[in-house]
Amino acid sequence: MTMGDVRVRFAPSPTGSLHIGGARTALFNWLYARRTGGRFVLRIEDTDLKRSREESSLWIADALHWLGLDWDEGPGKDGPLGPYFQSQRLDLYHAAADKLLAEGRAYRCYCTPAELEARREAARAAGQAPRYDGRCRDLTAAEAERLAAEGRRPAVRLRVPTFGQTVVTDLVRGEVTFENAVLDDLVIVKSDGMPTYNFACVIDDAGMQISHVLRAEEHLSNTPKQMHLYAALGYELPQFAHVPMILAPDRAKLSKRHGATSVEEFREQGFLPEALVNYLAFLGWSGEGEREIYTLEELARVFSLERVARTAAIYDVGKLTWLNGHYLRAGEPGRIARLALPFLAARGLVPAAPAPDEMRHIERVVDAVRSRVRTLAEVAGAASYFFRPLESYDDKGWRKYLARPGAADLLAQAREALAAVEPFTAAATEAAYRALVERLQIPSGDLFHATRVAVSGRTMGPGLFDIIELLGRDETLRRLAEAERRVRSGTGGVGGAGGAGD
Repeated sequence: MTMGDVRVRFAPSPTGSLHIGGARTALFNWLYARRTGGRFVLRIEDTDLKRSREESSLWIADALHWLGLDWDEGPGKDGPLGPYFQSQRLDLYHAAADKLLAEGRAYRCYCTPAELEARREAARAAGQAPRYDGRCRDLTAAEAERLAAEGRRPAVRLRVPTFGQTVVTDLVRGEVTFENAVLDDLVIVKSDGMPTYNFACVIDDAGMQISHVLRAEEHLSNTPKQMHLYAALGYELPQFAHVPMILAPDRAKLSKRHGATSVEEFREQGFLPEALVNYLAFLGWSGEGEREIYTLEELARVFSLERVARTAAIYDVGKLTWLNGHYLRAGEPGRIARLALPFLAARGLVPAAPAPDEMRHIERVVDAVRSRVRTLAEVAGAASYFFRPLESYDDKGWRKYLARPGAADLLAQAREALAAVEPFTAAATEAAYRALVERLQIPSGDLFHATRVAVSGRTMGPGLFDIIELLGRDETLRRLAEAERRVRSGTGGVGGAGGAGD
């Protein structure tokens, strides 16, 4: 097989949003396909009629698009080996089951769910591993007819060897051996006529000419069962690679109690796709040297299965947040502003569809605040005072810089100095302030810090003179006058830090 013959797939079940574990699996498959010049196939495994939802397929596709993981074949990109929804491939599964039955490689099992559960419980009580006891394996035609006459709807089971071993050769884990004696005669078609996961998966992977099955570690136990299906159906085995599980910081299975677990949730919290991709790549894979920042294109050039770990990856939202802050600072300003717009609009700070001049102002504000934030949601909090009047001030900042003797007079002189500045730019206002400091013979911090609290309500943020320029002359003078009024009346700082942290 040449590099260009590589065909990999991501095959999610549409039962909800795309989990980050699934996203990581999709990313590894996509990277392997792009690195080898192969094909990345998206297949929707929607044969679970009770749990599958059509909207979930749309959510999954949207999440993959958002992450930048385009597929070569799949929904919306039909190819010669489709269809790409399992619910549209039922005839293929039934034909394969009929073939296995005709060849004696499979048989009909008339055991009811209640009977199977009772036997499993009896096995557990006896200290034995619960497994199918094979009682329908060698039914006579008469026995089968009698059971069918009772109204029992049979499932179809594969005859699995009862002796010997099945050795899985895994590109990540090496050789993994399973004893056939502990494997069930697995159900391949349920009594309702629907194929099971293992059966449909094998038929689809073979039919879609999948060369490499890259999937999560929890599927390793399915692999020997699928290998028996490949053999029974006469299919060529693909190569298998099982990537490590993603565990929570406490090494428990990742769940909602550990925070966001789906791509959609991270997107809603203001994470950037490039940050999430960069982060997911390092969950079970190591790059070159100590480098931590990679674009998707760079990952595609260096990704290899040899660098995939065998041990579990530990989920660390702090690392993701750090990466997101990097990409917020490094991103093209206009794009970051457009991505931040829904978060600003959701808080009523700006219109959902601002006019061009409004958007230009928004871009300047976002560019000013993004160096100190880590998510798009934090952009909205950091930028709020640019778009709405101050209602309160940081209490500690007020007491330190404004509730001191002479603060009101200092604000009045600041207003007078700024009122005469032309043009009203960061450079010109800074020059005016430094001239005032020199004339008053005071520490520059006394004036600068007092002004920052007066115009932003906060003690931290963008450069003071950037803030002043963005607010503009009229609004800056108005806020200085209001702060002066509050200082003189003794009503400043009321409301604590609400204005600083909203």
